[in-house]
Amino acid sequence: MRILTASDRSLLVETADLDEAMRLNLAWGDVPGIVERIPGARTVLVRFDPARTTAAALRERLAQTTVDADHVPHLRDVTIPVRYDGEDLDEAAALLEISADELVNRHLAADWRVAFSGFAPGFGYMVSGDPLFDVPRRSSPRTRVPAGSVALAGAFTGVYPRESPGGWQLIGRTDAVMWDIDRDPPALLSPGTSVRFERADTERLLLPTHADPSPTRGSSGDPNAPRGSLSEPKARRNGLSEERSDESKPPAIEVLTPSLQLLVQDAGRPGHAALGVSESGAADRTAMRAANQAVGNARDAAVLESVGAVTLRFHGDGVAVVTGAIGDISLTDAEGRTRGILHGAPFATADGDELSVAHPARGLRYIIGVRGGVDAASALGSRAGDTLAGLGPDPLVAGDVMRIGDLADRAVDPVPQPRDLPAPGDLVELEITLGPRDDWFTASAIETLTTQEWEVTPRSDRVGIRLHGETPLERATAGELPSEGAVTGAIQVPADGQPVLFLPDHPLTGGYPIIGALTDRCLDLAAQLPPGTRIRFRIDEGQS
Repeated sequence: MRILTASDRSLLVETADLDEAMRLNLAWGDVPGIVERIPGARTVLVRFDPARTTAAALRERLAQTTVDADHVPHLRDVTIPVRYDGEDLDEAAALLEISADELVNRHLAADWRVAFSGFAPGFGYMVSGDPLFDVPRRSSPRTRVPAGSVALAGAFTGVYPRESPGGWQLIGRTDAVMWDIDRDPPALLSPGTSVRFERADTERLLLPTHADPSPTRGSSGDPNAPRGSLSEPKARRNGLSEERSDESKPPAIEVLTPSLQLLVQDAGRPGHAALGVSESGAADRTAMRAANQAVGNARDAAVLESVGAVTLRFHGDGVAVVTGAIGDISLTDAEGRTRGILHGAPFATADGDELSVAHPARGLRYIIGVRGGVDAASALGSRAGDTLAGLGPDPLVAGDVMRIGDLADRAVDPVPQPRDLPAPGDLVELEITLGPRDDWFTASAIETLTTQEWEVTPRSDRVGIRLHGETPLERATAGELPSEGAVTGAIQVPADGQPVLFLPDHPLTGGYPIIGALTDRCLDLAAQLPPGTRIRFRIDEGQS
């Protein structure tokens, strides 16, 4: 095996084939210091805790592993009905030098098996014994691929569980629900599942074979309605406060004017990579911890994360704070009197007070903390709103009312000094480690990566920051990688040579090569880069 640096806190282990990757992934389940493992087509990404082990010690331990485990066991059989009308059907057939009809017939005839999960919750990478299926990805990924899209990439076929970015070739669509957190198991396609595709009858209701026959609580009665569908009251999905008499109303926060994106976040949900679930959580962890410390919460209590200006109303008395991005902050009481609020300093709130946070002058994301924490519904042990996976509370809109939890019982820490965050046009230096696929690029591309300025484009979100540079990064190796794991901070390079910098809601796996990754200490700064910021990457001097 070959062991490569994937970041300052992760290693990528190359294996001979898919079967060896699966066996090694199972063998490393109890290795001390490993936080999470993400198997790929011929790799296993290993994230580790630097407080418990070092990269060098872990390399030695992994290299000594011998395995003789069986293949991934067969779990069950699933049939998925498909309408073969995808946007890329003709193009994919041309790439394979066959007709569209033959592609569809071969796809229907193949015996597919889920090898591993990744990219997003419920996304199963399916392989078959038909050697025909080896399809290149698109040169530039789409920013939006509809839920239920059936797609090809490399030797794999997959079904997008929800709308998300993606670079696979779309050949069809299905109504089968790939992921439902209220179903057991949540993923329709888990490793070891055998899958058969059938041609869908457009007149019939399409249901996944193993759906839970009982309706999801709060749904319209359709057991296969996606979690968070419009038929389910939004208040119930987010754990929002319901109308009660004035005497019984708990402390809460009401959204008057939402920002471009207003989310509930906490420390995230690590440890669920096997389900295809990323850690997610607050993009600026430093700001989240500072906010919670300022109001006396546990460091990982749920907060609000706002991109841009927002106006909130407080119900009941309490304590709040605004950290993260820097801008004008004011509080208006029920009698119309307004006063300024100091960034990072806790302030008392009374019933009816309205908090107004202006568009940031510096940075991008505000963190708004309240004493007691935001008491929203949780998913897999976290209240984090994962925008790619659709887990946790939905983005907040005007009229939403979020409960505040029980008062914390912790001392309030001193107010930290505001950080020096960038404004549009500023130049920011970010530290990176090279790898794991820097050898896929020319020497001039590595020089370009670290000497050229890269601009943050408006096409950026919590999934990733799309960068633009005058000179694209040039490949030394043509073709594509089999899908492999990626970490937050990874710098992935599509075929157009313009990098994408992954943020907390990134896909767990992908097939575009990753040239490097931010060091952990730079991740929070990356989350605060507004469009127009210029970036220069610097290689970590301590990289071995």
